[in-house]
Amino acid sequence: MSVGELAGLLVAVFWAVLVTLLAVVLVRLSKVLREATVLVAAVTEQAVPLLQDANAAVRSAHEQLERVDEITANVQDAAADAKALSSTVAATLGGPLVKVAAFSYGVRKAVARQRDGSLAVPQQAGEREELARMIRAEVRAQTAPRGGLLARVRRAVRG
Repeated sequence: MSVGELAGLLVAVFWAVLVTLLAVVLVRLSKVLREATVLVAAVTEQAVPLLQDANAAVRSAHEQLERVDEITANVQDAAADAKALSSTVAATLGGPLVKVAAFSYGVRKAVARQRDGSLAVPQQAGEREELARMIRAEVRAQTAPRGGLLARVRRAVRG
């Protein structure tokens, strides 16, 4: 056998081993591709119902959020109505109740002073006029509008 024939034989053996190895790799690759195909089919079968369930859950959550929005709007309306009602009651009854309480307090104090003997009606005309002037000023202050500048000044002076 010559060197050329030996080299040809080695190349032929090399190619036979290479082709055998490539055939083994291709057989294994075909098995992997078959398993991947089966896996993709199984995932597809399970994913479609899962996506449908997720879609239904999202729709249900959206409906619930719409209901919560309606409830929140109703609660806001009720709170505004309650606030308006309480301010109306306070404006209607608050002023007169404060005046009645202040008057009753003044009457109690006057009765207590009269019992103690510390309250004496002024005998002098000047003192009586001064007392009458103070009473008129107090009555004007109580009947004056509450929101004006003069009322604020009076409240600031009284403390």
